[in-house]
Amino acid sequence: MSDFASAEFVLSGKLTQLAGLAARYADPAFSVTHGGRVRTIAAGHYTVAGLSRHVRLGEFVAHRSPTGIHLGEVVRVEPDVAYVCPIEPGEPIGIHDLVIRKGAFRIAPDDSWCGRTINALGEPIDGRGPLTPGLLRRPVSNSAPPSMARRRVEQGFLTGVRAIDIFSPLCFGQRLGIFAGSGVGKSTLLSMLARADAFDKVVIALVGERGREVREFIEDTLGPNMKKSVAVVATSDESPMLRKMAPLAAMTIAEHFRDRGENVLFIVDSVTRFAHAIREVAMAAGEPPVARGYPASVFTELPRLLERAGPGTEGSGTITAIISILVDGDNHNDPIADSTRGILDGHIVLDRSLAEEGRYPPINPLASISRLARKAWSDDQEKLVSRLKTLIHRFEETRDLRLIGGYRAGTDPDLDMAIKQVPVIYEVLKQTPGDKPAIDAYADLANALKQAATQPMPAAAGKLRG
Repeated sequence: MSDFASAEFVLSGKLTQLAGLAARYADPAFSVTHGGRVRTIAAGHYTVAGLSRHVRLGEFVAHRSPTGIHLGEVVRVEPDVAYVCPIEPGEPIGIHDLVIRKGAFRIAPDDSWCGRTINALGEPIDGRGPLTPGLLRRPVSNSAPPSMARRRVEQGFLTGVRAIDIFSPLCFGQRLGIFAGSGVGKSTLLSMLARADAFDKVVIALVGERGREVREFIEDTLGPNMKKSVAVVATSDESPMLRKMAPLAAMTIAEHFRDRGENVLFIVDSVTRFAHAIREVAMAAGEPPVARGYPASVFTELPRLLERAGPGTEGSGTITAIISILVDGDNHNDPIADSTRGILDGHIVLDRSLAEEGRYPPINPLASISRLARKAWSDDQEKLVSRLKTLIHRFEETRDLRLIGGYRAGTDPDLDMAIKQVPVIYEVLKQTPGDKPAIDAYADLANALKQAATQPMPAAAGKLRG
C-alpha cells in the first residue's frame, strides 16, 4: 500500500470515528462544541485540559473510554484545567482520554412516565422498555418561579393521617419536613402520606435508600397509586453524583406536571442524604467545610431545590413537597435540620420515646408546626386544637408528679380532664400503614371522646400514665 493510500485509509478511519461521535451526540439536549484531554486522575474526580475556557460549573461532559461513553459534571474550573466528577462509580479513566463538552443536562418528562421507575439520569430501571420523551427538554438545575408571579397558598387537603390532619394540617403548595433520627419511622410515615388521594400526580425521589426497600416501597406502599406516580431512585451504593441528581430530576418531572395545571405531591427520602452527596462531591473538588464538615455549597443547593416546590404561576398547578430529614444523633439543631427548617413551611417531629412506647406514627403534636395551618382550619377547629394542645401539655408536664402519687383527683379540673381525655386522644392518633386512611379525623376524635365521657373516671386517675 502506498504512503498516500495509507494516509487516506487513516484519514478515512478518523472521519468514521468523528461521524460516530457526531451521531452519538446528535441529541438536541446537548451542545457538542469543544473537547479536551484528561490530565490528572484522583479519587472522586479527574481534571481535563483544554475545556476551561468553554465550560461552566454544573455543565456535563462526556468521557470516552475503552468501555464506552461516560458522563461527568464540572465541579470546578481553573485557568488550565476543569475538575470533573464522574457520574458512574468505577468508571475507567486514563490519561489523555478524550472528554467532550455536552452542556446542561436535560430530561424530557412525559405523561407516559407515570407508573415507571427511573434512575437519576432519566433512564428506566423497571425493565419495561424505553421511556417516551416529552416535547420539552428541561434542565434539571432549573430556577424557581419568580416570587411575585407565584399564586398564593389557599386550599387545604386531607392526608388521611389523623395526627397531621388535626394538629398540623397541610395545604396544596406547602413544603413540609419530617424530622427524626434513624429508625424512628420517617419512611413509614412518608409511605402513608404517599397514598393521599388529593393529588393528581405523585413524584418520589428515593435518595440513598437500601436497594432491597425500593420494590417494597413501590409495589406494597404505592400499590394502585403507582399508576399516577413516578419514582426516581438512587440507592446508597450508587455514586454521590447520582444521589445528588435524583432529587433534581424528580423535581424537574414534578414541574412538568405542575405546568400542566396539576396538583403534584413531591416526596424526597431523604434530603439529608442529598446533602451528604453534595458534600462528597464538593470535598472531592477541594471545597473547604464551613459547618460541622459541610461545605458552603450544601447550604446553597438546599434552598435552590426546595424553593422550586410550592405554587406555580397563575394558570399552573402546585407542587406540595414532603421531605424527610435524618437528624444526626437525634440532634434537631444539626446544620442540615436547622437550615431546612428555616426554608420549609412547617415541620413534623417524630419522637423516639413515643416510638418506644408503641405509638405510631410517633408524631409529637406539641413540637410539630404547620405554618399554613390557619388556612386549612376553620375557626372552631383552630380553637379545638388549641384546647387539645393545652390538655396534652398539662398531661405531659405533670407526668412525673402523677407517677409518684403527688396529685389528688379533683384538685385541678383542667388536669382532671387532661388525665381522662389525653390517653383517648393518643389512642385515636395511633395509625399504621395497614390501616385505611382517615376520612374525617375530627369525627373519629369526637366519637372517641364522647365514648370516654360516658365512662366513670378511674379512682386512681391521678396515677395514670398516658
